[in-house]
Amino acid sequence: MDAHAFGSATQLALEIRDRRIGCLELLDFYLARAERYNRALNAIIAWQIDAARQRARDADAALAKGEVWGPLHGIPMTVKESFNVSVLPTTFGNPLWKDNIAANNAVVVDRLLQAGAIVFGKTNVPYMLMDSQSYNDIHGTTNNPWDISRGPGGSSGGEAAVLAAGLSALGAGSDIAGSLRNPAHYCGIYGHKPSWGSDPVARPCASGDCDVDRYLSGRSNGTPCRGHRVGPARPCRP
Repeated sequence: MDAHAFGSATQLALEIRDRRIGCLELLDFYLARAERYNRALNAIIAWQIDAARQRARDADAALAKGEVWGPLHGIPMTVKESFNVSVLPTTFGNPLWKDNIAANNAVVVDRLLQAGAIVFGKTNVPYMLMDSQSYNDIHGTTNNPWDISRGPGGSSGGEAAVLAAGLSALGAGSDIAGSLRNPAHYCGIYGHKPSWGSDPVARPCASGDCDVDRYLSGRSNGTPCRGHRVGPARPCRP
């Protein structure tokens, strides 16, 4: 299973469909890695483990009946803290909003769920998403999995750290002036800002360009991906 930590989400989706790995099995694998490594990284700062496990069970049951929810069926992933996930906090790292609980999902979250993804957590950001690091007074500092004395960039630094450490198969961030591209560079992963107007709600963070295509395909019914992936980052050590 260790090879799955840095595996392509595209390949993982194929393994799920071929029943070579179960949705719950894969989710629990990433949750175990998160339990082991996230304390040193402080990248995932909000969780919905019970709901994610139930969705993974439902995804396995659907496959057993020959049903495929979409191109991301059963893929465990995280999203940037600034995206609403129902019943989880959305604070933008602002202490004034520390008690704000989302009543509904953001559009991107709903579309990812419609594509079959399993969202199990949210990742850290700087205050109001306005920095090239990922610290705020609510959740503290996120560290770079290559060297935890350094930062992962920002403002989607939590997402980049999670992907680089192999704690999730895919991630959703946002980018206006480099908020995905900057941490992707710092953490050695792919971050894609689509052309203006081509993807109205979010930007992907992934281990390879094939996964970026799969993300966008899940979001907009695009064509299957082709390409290569970057090599994995070294996981952080406690």
